[in-house]
Amino acid sequence: MRKKQSTSPLLRSLLLVWIILTLSSSACYEVANANQVMQDFPASPSSLPPVETATSTPTQLPTTTSTLTPTATITPTPTNTPTATLTPTYAILRAQVLVRANCRYGPGAPYLYKYGLVVGSNLEVIGRNDLGTWILIQAIGGNNPCWVKASLMDIKGDVMSVAPTYIPLPQSPYYGPPTGVWASREGDNVTISWNAIKLRAGDETAQTPYLIEAWVCLDGQLIFTPIGPTQPLYTLQDQAGCVEPSHGRVFYVEKHGYTRWVEIPWPPAPVAAGQ
Repeated sequence: MRKKQSTSPLLRSLLLVWIILTLSSSACYEVANANQVMQDFPASPSSLPPVETATSTPTQLPTTTSTLTPTATITPTPTNTPTATLTPTYAILRAQVLVRANCRYGPGAPYLYKYGLVVGSNLEVIGRNDLGTWILIQAIGGNNPCWVKASLMDIKGDVMSVAPTYIPLPQSPYYGPPTGVWASREGDNVTISWNAIKLRAGDETAQTPYLIEAWVCLDGQLIFTPIGPTQPLYTLQDQAGCVEPSHGRVFYVEKHGYTRWVEIPWPPAPVAAGQ
C-alpha cells in the first residue's frame, strides 16, 4: 500500500495567502461598489429634487347677482299721418244724336272734321271740356272717339259727372312747327303773332290754317279756349285775378293733321291796384 503524501507546509502557506488576498480583493470591490451606489443615491431625503405635486385647488364659482335693470319705455314719435287723397269717381253716360252733327278731333269748331253723326244714334259720353259745352263720344264699346257740341246731343245724366279730358291731335308729317311766335299785352288784351305758312296745293282744309289753344283768365277762372285764326295775328281777352298763369300754344294746320305746337311767350297780367 502506497503511503499518502502530506501537503508541504510551504504549499499550505502559499495557498492560505492566496485565499486571503482573494477575499480581501472581493471585500474592497464590494465596498467600492457600495460607495458608488451611495454617491448615486444620496441617503438624505432632503437632498432629493423636489417633486411637483398636483394640488387640487377648489375653483370658486362666480356668484350670480340679480341686478334689476330699469326697462326703457319707448314712446313712439308722433309722425304726420298721410291724408288720403280722394280720387274723383267719374261717370260714363249715354247720349243720343239729336241732329246731324260733325264730330271733330278737338273740343271746338276750329278743329278738323273727323266723321259725321247719324240722327238717333246712341253713343257713350266718355269725356268733356272744362265747361261741359263739348263732349267726347264714341260708339258703345268702341275705340274711335271724337268731339261734338253738347247742345246737339240728348245726354242721359249730368254732363259734369263725366271726366274732363284732352286727347292728342293727329300730327302732320309734312310741315314744321310755327316760327316767329310772339305776344304782347295792352291791358286785358293779348295780341299773338307768328309767321305765315304757305301750304302746298292740295293740303288746304275747310278749316283755318292756324290753331291757337289758349288757357285764359276770365272772371277769376282759367278757361280753355281754342281759336282758329285765318291770319297769323290774333287778339284775345285775358284778365288778371287767376291763381294759375295764363298760357297758350300755336299750331299750323293742314289736311293731314297738326304740326308740333310752339309755346306762346305769354305776357304777365297787370297787377291790380292795391296789391
